[in-house]
Amino acid sequence: MDLKDIQNLIKFVAKSGASEVKLETDDVKITIRTGSDSKGETTYIQQMPTMAPAQPQVIAQPQSETTAPAAPETPAAPADDNSKYVTIKSPIIGTFYRKPAPDKPMFVEVGSTINTGDVLCVIEAMKLFNEIESEVSGKIVKILVDDASPVEFDQPLFLVDPS
Repeated sequence: MDLKDIQNLIKFVAKSGASEVKLETDDVKITIRTGSDSKGETTYIQQMPTMAPAQPQVIAQPQSETTAPAAPETPAAPADDNSKYVTIKSPIIGTFYRKPAPDKPMFVEVGSTINTGDVLCVIEAMKLFNEIESEVSGKIVKILVDDASPVEFDQPLFLVDPS
């Protein structure tokens, strides 16, 4: 079972509303518990002794995947263009929404001027809508995620020009 499968399992359990799920295969034991308390989601992953060396490889794999696509995209001009912008990233896993309700206007558009503390979007996680506030002041240059799309932890959402 690779890291992507585990992440998909966690998402499925979070959306299903189950309070606890246990999965055992020949080489992995996984227990996922969710609850209504403020602790949220707890995931336990235990490698069986015969597969102990595989755990660091699974953790290292996403890092190599994120660096591998970055290597071809290293022309000097595009890297310099985005380096002057601040990237606002998702603090949680969930569903990204650009407006507070279907009949309400978008929080921000490309070209919008924002201040620190302004709400940029909401991310729904386990039926809770979390407002994502700006940590910088500036102008929205690019919105990197489509409305009503799933987002991962630390996924870039917006590019902001702080000048």
